[in-house]
Amino acid sequence: MRNQTRGVVLGESIQVADSGATRRTGLLKHDRLDPGEGLWIVPCEAVHTFFMKFPIDLVYVDKRRKVRKVRNAVPPWRFSGCLVAHSVLELPAGTAERTGTQVGDELAFDKL
Repeated sequence: MRNQTRGVVLGESIQVADSGATRRTGLLKHDRLDPGEGLWIVPCEAVHTFFMKFPIDLVYVDKRRKVRKVRNAVPPWRFSGCLVAHSVLELPAGTAERTGTQVGDELAFDKL
């Protein structure tokens, strides 16, 4: 997964959660996300971090794959949403800041 606008890679190992079961489970079974890992939840306009064991970055994306909202290092036991989003990318905390990802950037998803 790449940020086309910034010319940087957000993750090389991004899993897609596009069924009811995979979207419900999300990252709840994970103890951590390593650099390069992540989860792209499609469709999705809101997520929670209840019962999670680590903070994550959230990148909300619209249908044109344009970043609509970024939340950095969201800790466990929080809720976040973006009503204009079509999907959300969950990444290791610090990824959005390290890559300079911000609202208006365009993302490219390889292997769709």
